[in-house]
Amino acid sequence: MASLLWGGDAGAAENERLNSHFSNLVHPRKNLRGIRSTTIPNIDGSLNAEEEDEEDDVVDLAANSLLNKLIRQSLVESSHRVEVLQKDPSSPLYSVKTFEELRLKEELLKGIYAMGFNRPSKIQEMALPMMLAHPPQNLIAQSQSGTGKTAAFVLAMLSRVNALELFPQCLCLAPTYELALQTGRVVERMGKFCVDVEVMYAIRGNRIPRGTEVTKQIIIGTPGTVLDWCFKRKLIDLTKIRVFVLDEADVMIDTQGFSDQSIRIQRALPSECQMLLFSATFEDSVWQFAERIIPDPNVIKLRKEELTLNNIRQYYVLCENRKDKYQALCNIYGGITIGQAIIFCQTRRNAKWLTVEMMQDGHQVSLLSGELTVEQRASIIQRFRDGKEKVLITTNVCARGIDVKQVTIVVNFDLPINQSEEPDYETYLHRIGRTGRFGKKGLAFNMIEVDKLPLLMKIQDHFNSNIKQLDPEDLDEIEKIEY
Repeated sequence: MASLLWGGDAGAAENERLNSHFSNLVHPRKNLRGIRSTTIPNIDGSLNAEEEDEEDDVVDLAANSLLNKLIRQSLVESSHRVEVLQKDPSSPLYSVKTFEELRLKEELLKGIYAMGFNRPSKIQEMALPMMLAHPPQNLIAQSQSGTGKTAAFVLAMLSRVNALELFPQCLCLAPTYELALQTGRVVERMGKFCVDVEVMYAIRGNRIPRGTEVTKQIIIGTPGTVLDWCFKRKLIDLTKIRVFVLDEADVMIDTQGFSDQSIRIQRALPSECQMLLFSATFEDSVWQFAERIIPDPNVIKLRKEELTLNNIRQYYVLCENRKDKYQALCNIYGGITIGQAIIFCQTRRNAKWLTVEMMQDGHQVSLLSGELTVEQRASIIQRFRDGKEKVLITTNVCARGIDVKQVTIVVNFDLPINQSEEPDYETYLHRIGRTGRFGKKGLAFNMIEVDKLPLLMKIQDHFNSNIKQLDPEDLDEIEKIEY
């Protein structure tokens, strides 16, 4: 198994104090191609760091997806129930418990086991028999990172490839350069025993000399570059494609132009081409896109995990300013036995300030914010998972998808508020949902200014829950709090 990548390279004193401390906390930023920056340049092209820090951290869907791939290298057994909707409800529904039942080629079976897969995941049990069926069947599937989704469609591509035919036979679209490379690495690892099967990347910066004959059987790329290769440069004959995969569909439709480009590519494919679409979420817009691009599909859906606040005790502390909040936090931190804690701030500036304060007081903390590269974020999350730091301070970039069993306390240093200055209920739920997972009880503390109390009461009413006031000076009351 080989891959081919042509060309290209894969207050003033307060501000100064913060920046000098913060420079020791993170590595210099590398420019990650394909991941949009939330920093807005000035007219002269310079960046205003203070304005950037004051803004809420924006969650980039593509960056979030890549982050989840990096931190979920091994299979995560999904707690969701799998629903299957067959295009022909009368046909038998097959599922498998072992990879041997799929009657794969020996070299593919060896590749699967070499990757550390011992048995199919819950999603793979249902999806693989459909994806490997003869004649080929189309599929729309909902699946998060860590459920074996990429391995499943890579297995489908490798199963359909004829190594003796030297032209593109499988095409996979991903929304960014980094996500395309992640998928390519899975192809290379799973196909390491597949002699003469090669993968090529249709991504920005990979310049193919004009007149080049593309002989690689598997093409992985982003919609814009693939479109250019197919229609302008005539490097790929879409009429010969046997398997078409569209990954991260929810990210695709969030990126301007990608959905139209993907549809244009799909319309040039032959009717017998197998079409597979995957998405972590299925909002109405994703469904509409999926139904336009995948004809007569089988559908695999995940029933939503019901996040609940029932097993989480919630408190609030009235504060005058952020130093007041920090003192209250120290009192709580000193009075309760804490496994690990996540503290949420609304802006990068507050997150940086709090990190410096806690580090100066000798606490082991790490900071996670949107200005870090995806690789840096993944490294910080892994260190937190490994227990190397007890406290993770973060903005909204961390509100979803990070399951750390040892987290017993969540602190809202700032309440999540939307652009209309109203409570952001969904973000509150996902923040608090970091604790009390896996059937465990958890604690949540909200540090709020007096003028924000009406917003907290709206949150209480919205979730029909009880948020008790806590006096941070009453250490006896704090010590009585138990999980």
